[in-house]
Amino acid sequence: MPDTAAAPVLSLEVERCAGGNAVLVHCHGRLVVGTTDILRSAIVPLIPTCKRIILELSDLSHTDSMGLGTLVRLYLSTKSDGCSLELMHLSRQIRNLLGLTNLFGVFTVIGESGAKFM
Repeated sequence: MPDTAAAPVLSLEVERCAGGNAVLVHCHGRLVVGTTDILRSAIVPLIPTCKRIILELSDLSHTDSMGLGTLVRLYLSTKSDGCSLELMHLSRQIRNLLGLTNLFGVFTVIGESGAKFM
């Protein structure tokens, strides 16, 4: 019998913010190999219609190199279309991963230290 508790699962909730120029995407679970297409297929169609896409990551428990690569690819896609991709409420694991890879300077991290995000 397979162990379903360890299966990589990612779920998303997309919420349009007032004014319609921003979208808040709540990420739940694990952004790992096998789940990255879920995030990519949800974000790519939003890029032409939004100026800001905010990934709320407080409930994202783990990411691996594939997940990190997906975040970087989405950042590049949004930037080339004049949209911004921002990260909000990073978990300790994701914060450490961004620090180890020197990507803190690339991503805009919001919602930390009482910063207003809307």
